[in-house]
Amino acid sequence: MMTVLEVDLGLGGRGLADLMDRLAEMGREARLVSLEGVRYVVVHGRVSASDLSGLPVRWVRSTGASYPLVSREAGVCGPVRVGSVEVGGGDLVVMAGPCSVEGRDQIVCTALGVKEAGASILRGGAFKPRTNPYSFQGLGGIGVGLLKEASRVSGLPVVTEVMSPEDVEWMSEEADLLQVGARNMQNFPLLREVGRSHRPVLLKRGMMATVDEWLQAAEYVVSSGNPGVILCERGIRSFDRATRNLLDLSAVPLVKRLSGLPVVVDPSHGTGRRDMVIPMSLAAVAAGADGLIVEVHPSPKDALCDGDQSLDLDEFRDLMGALGALTGALNGRWEVPSWERVAMLA
Repeated sequence: MMTVLEVDLGLGGRGLADLMDRLAEMGREARLVSLEGVRYVVVHGRVSASDLSGLPVRWVRSTGASYPLVSREAGVCGPVRVGSVEVGGGDLVVMAGPCSVEGRDQIVCTALGVKEAGASILRGGAFKPRTNPYSFQGLGGIGVGLLKEASRVSGLPVVTEVMSPEDVEWMSEEADLLQVGARNMQNFPLLREVGRSHRPVLLKRGMMATVDEWLQAAEYVVSSGNPGVILCERGIRSFDRATRNLLDLSAVPLVKRLSGLPVVVDPSHGTGRRDMVIPMSLAAVAAGADGLIVEVHPSPKDALCDGDQSLDLDEFRDLMGALGALTGALNGRWEVPSWERVAMLA
């Protein structure tokens, strides 16, 4: 059992010291966490409001979860703002772009194309954690610069992956959303560092991770001071190799019941197949996902990375049209731009 307390700062520093002393007297291990100017105390064990009478506490909430701050019972975490875009606020958010930034023309063309089709956030990889050491590893810092240029041209906020704790500070100045990839979901120094940053974090589920482990990884980020975590289901490893991964859409409603964090789905990595991206995107939205992150490339056959799972721009417009029809049927409030092609599909 864990307990979360919100501290009433109006009573001053001495009151906070008295609170921590009282918890120590009760034999409770406690940790102070500051999130956007609000102070919380995370306590091991159950504590009631009556135990803390007269101390600077606004509310007391207990949970059986091993991730108290991100638990739904605590009510601490909620929608996340990425630039001018809110994820988890009720409107479907689509992040789209290439697996890897390959050059200026490619990323700018993609950025303008996905924006025209209705995407809200531009994705693109500059540092690529590849299974094979001889595979294309990304353009690194040059790629981040090109992604930033595409953001300026298109007006879209950008998400890109950070792989090293040492890169978090400077990448926080270049990207609007920092991605922690599946292979780094339990890279605890990296989680703590992005937790100390001022940028929101897209946390992908590890390919062998349970839902509980995924949420505890999110707790690392939040407990380090950053409540802006977006969870991303991107598929888990299965015995069946018919698809690249097994896209666990049951995790979407489950995590939304367990936690207040927004959840998005990556149908590109989740399937590894271009022909399955649209149907699994629709299934993800029907399951309650707050958004999607989709790989899009102007010419997938020429992509340096993951071309087999990337949509071209026409296919992405098809996806957006289908999403518009689905969200309308689900009484969603999200609307896509009405091009002739999209209108025909819808």
